Amino acid sequence: MDIKEFFKQSEEICRKLSTEQLYQINHVIAMLEGAREHDKQVLIAGNGGSAGTASHLAADLFKMGGIRAICLNDNVPLQTAYINDDGWSNVYIEQLRRLLNESDIFIGISVHGGVGEENAGEWSQNLNAAIGYTNANGGISIGITGFDGGFMKEECHECIVVPAESTALVEAFHVVIHHLIAFSLYKGERK
Repeated sequence: MDIKEFFKQSEEICRKLSTEQLYQINHVIAMLEGAREHDKQVLIAGNGGSAGTASHLAADLFKMGGIRAICLNDNVPLQTAYINDDGWSNVYIEQLRRLLNESDIFIGISVHGGVGEENAGEWSQNLNAAIGYTNANGGISIGITGFDGGFMKEECHECIVVPAESTALVEAFHVVIHHLIAFSLYKGERK
């Protein structure tokens, strides 16, 4: 993709954001403000490029938002131990079993929302399982995704769907949205 086309498509995504999507972003900010006020944890995970976004979001929520945020894909030795013993699909559930308390928030970040497959099988089954576990155990699930929203749009308590069907653009806008959320919380903390 050439540079001008990438930026042109980025502008189009901004114009495509509906009033409902803006409401969803505001609702997620309010949910995170509530987590901060009630000393709840925010547990975050993603795969591939979304793992980097999850790590970055956790750092920003912790430092700027004053929230107890933990990225589940940051501890590589723990992850690989669980993968070795219990498989990739359970890597986030096993951590949630020890960390998730009632009304804690789990944020799953996935370009396709947990739908699709490649050589290793279905995508993001570990995130889908974590969302199911969160919902079944008194937690609150939030999805940040793209394309049609996939599984996350249907199963999460709230889901922000970037209106694009390009991995590069969806991943780029996940960071834009995560910075919008983090900086909004930072301003809120500084009232």
